[in-house]
Amino acid sequence: MKIKKAVFPVAGLGTRFLPATKAMPKEMLPVVDKPLIQYAVEEALASGIEHLIFVTGSGKGALEDHFDRSFQLEETLRQRQKTELLKEVESLVPESGTIIYTRQSEPLGLGHAIWCARDIVGDEPFAVLLADDLIQSETPVLHQMINEFDRLRASTVAVIEVPQEETPKYGILDAEKPVNDIMRVRGMVEKPPVDEAPSNLAVIGRYILTPRIFDILGKQQKGAGGEIQLTDAMSELLKEQPIFGYRFEGTRFDCGDKAGFQMANLAFALDHPEIKDTLLPYLREKFC
Repeated sequence: MKIKKAVFPVAGLGTRFLPATKAMPKEMLPVVDKPLIQYAVEEALASGIEHLIFVTGSGKGALEDHFDRSFQLEETLRQRQKTELLKEVESLVPESGTIIYTRQSEPLGLGHAIWCARDIVGDEPFAVLLADDLIQSETPVLHQMINEFDRLRASTVAVIEVPQEETPKYGILDAEKPVNDIMRVRGMVEKPPVDEAPSNLAVIGRYILTPRIFDILGKQQKGAGGEIQLTDAMSELLKEQPIFGYRFEGTRFDCGDKAGFQMANLAFALDHPEIKDTLLPYLREKFC
């Protein structure tokens, strides 16, 4: 069965970016000239995803408007003959019925947010993308993972190696030795203390999951931070089904962190044809 649906958990409050996120969804923070969520949506569509499922909360109207028509703006651009900008704005709006919104009524964690999409996803494997994890790559990371899923037919998570002192920030894998960047997972633990982490292999925000995960998440068992953790549910899933970790090709930026967000802006700016030639001399003058 093809991976046709992707879930975007976007109900978070973005408290680490206050006051910028007081009235703006954190997923709408721009990296150069596009909001974070647009990068994630573009990655999904470029990977063959046909249905985009947003799990939202209160105060996310700007996100929904971003992927809708703006007739006044489009008409203004048309009258001013700003053809390229008009095309770009129009391209933001997927075909009718492509985007589906559902609500997470309480902030009960990532696992709960994904469970909120259960009736929309149905009985088929699906992807999850966290917009905070922005990845710069030649081939979309989700596309890379779908290729592996087509071969393995099992839940797959994207992993990176992190410094040992950072393991308490992540879900950490206990995994077999990788073969061609794929490793079979033996166990998973959410945010372990440094001296209890089974490895330095951290799960980041790209997942392909089988629908069995919904039954486990439906038990509403709370874990770290008093939240319903996806990592805990995947640990349960391991008792029934294999799970694989995948070391992808690309550079990941943690845009849920202020420093990571600024690094992403810099990296994408240096790759942007309109501004890189202006930015490079400035950086050389300041830092070289």
